[in-house]
Amino acid sequence: MQKKIISLTTTTLSNPSNRLTFDWITVLLYLFSVTWGILNIFAVVYQPETAYFGLSLNSTKQMMFFGASFIVIIAIVAIDFRFFFNFAYLVYAGAILLLLLVLFLGSKIAGSTSWFRLGMFGFQPSEISKFATALALAKYLSSINIRLDHWQTRLTAGAIIGIPALLILRQGDLGSAMVYSSFIFVLYREGLPNSWFASYFAAIILFVLTLFVAEIYLIITLLSIALIVMLYIRLNIVRQMSRLLITTMIVTLVAILFVMSSDYIVNNVLKGYQRDRIMVLVNPDNAEIVLRAGWNIRQSKIAIGSGGLLGKGFLQGTQTKLNFVPEQSTDFIFCTIGEEYGWLGSLVIVSLFMYLLYRLILIAERQKDHFVRIYGYGVASILFFHFSINIAMTIGLFPVVGIPLPFFSYGGSSLLSFTILLFVFLKLDAYRGQMLSRT
Repeated sequence: MQKKIISLTTTTLSNPSNRLTFDWITVLLYLFSVTWGILNIFAVVYQPETAYFGLSLNSTKQMMFFGASFIVIIAIVAIDFRFFFNFAYLVYAGAILLLLLVLFLGSKIAGSTSWFRLGMFGFQPSEISKFATALALAKYLSSINIRLDHWQTRLTAGAIIGIPALLILRQGDLGSAMVYSSFIFVLYREGLPNSWFASYFAAIILFVLTLFVAEIYLIITLLSIALIVMLYIRLNIVRQMSRLLITTMIVTLVAILFVMSSDYIVNNVLKGYQRDRIMVLVNPDNAEIVLRAGWNIRQSKIAIGSGGLLGKGFLQGTQTKLNFVPEQSTDFIFCTIGEEYGWLGSLVIVSLFMYLLYRLILIAERQKDHFVRIYGYGVASILFFHFSINIAMTIGLFPVVGIPLPFFSYGGSSLLSFTILLFVFLKLDAYRGQMLSRT
C-alpha cells in the first residue's frame, strides 16, 4: 500500500499533463521553518545529562508530528484537486461536529475544554476547523451571484466564520476564537465595503481605549466629536444633509454602546486570569497584578533582551535551561529564538514570515479561479494573525492568549493544521490551469 501511494505521488509529480508544479520556494520556506522549530524545541528541553532522543521529549514528539505531516502532504498530493471544492461544506460540517463533541467528550487542559486525549497525544479540533472554515468560506464566496455588498451574503459569510468561533469560545479557548477575526481581510479583498473594514479597526481602537480611559470620558469625547461633525454638516449645507445627520447619530450611538459593552465584558464576563493578563499591559506598575499574571511576559522579555545582537548561541540560553519561561516550547518559543540567536535571529524569523506571506498573496493573486484565490487569502490571513499576535504576545505588546507560532511552536494539532492549510493551497495552485473546469 505504501509503495502504491509513493508510486502515485511520483507519477503525478512527473506527468506534465497533470500540470502539478508546486511553488517550491514556499515548500522550502515550510521545511526550513519546521526544521528550525524542532531545533528550538530541542533547545528548550535539552539537558546535558539526558538523552538527545526519547518519546517523553517534546522535540522527539515534534519530529514524529513532522513525519505525520509528511504523510499528510503525500495524501494531499494524491487526492484529486476537485475534492477540496466539491466537499468543502462536508469538511466544514465535520469540523463543526468535532467542535460540538469536544464540549462533551473533551479533556480540560489549561482551563480550556478543547482537547481529545489519544493516549500520550492530544488532538485539538479547533486547529483543523480553521482549515475547514477557510475552505467553506472560499466555496461560498466563489459561488455565482454572491456579492458582499448584499446583506444576505454578509450574514451568511458571518455565520460561516462565527459558528466555529463561538463554539471554540464556549470551550474556553479565547485565543483560538480570536483567530477567526482574521477572515476580515478575506472579506475585504472580495469586496466588503470600506466602511465595514474601517469599522473593524475602529472597534479595536475603541476597545483598547476603554482599557486606558474612563468610560465617562470616552462617551463625552464621542458626543463632542458627533456634535462637531453635525455642526459642520449644517453650516456647510452638505448634500443629503438629513441622511448624513442621521448616519452620524447612529454611528455615535453604536460607538457609545460598544464602549459600554466592552467595559462590561472586561469587568464582568472575562475570567479573572484573562482580565489580569490584560491589566498587566494596562498597568505594568501594579505589583499585585504583575505577580499574579505577569510572570510569563516578564521572563519572556528578559530572555529576548538577554540575547543581545547575536544571541548566546545554540543550547546556551540560560533562561531556557533554567525553565524561567512557562510554556516555552509552545506559546513562548519565540523567546528561545531571541535568547539564543539575538536580535539578528529574531529579524530572520520576522523576515521569513513576511516573505512567506508575500508569496502566498502573490500565488493567490495569480489564480484564475475565485475559489483558490479566496482560500489562499484565508491561509495568508490565518498565518498572519498567528505570527503577529504570537510575537506581540512574547514581547509584551499583547495579552497572553495561547496563540502558537506557526511551524515553530510545539504541538501536533497545530503543525498538522498549518501543513494542511498550506499544502492544500499549493496543490490547488499547481492545478490552476484546470481549476475552472473542476466540476
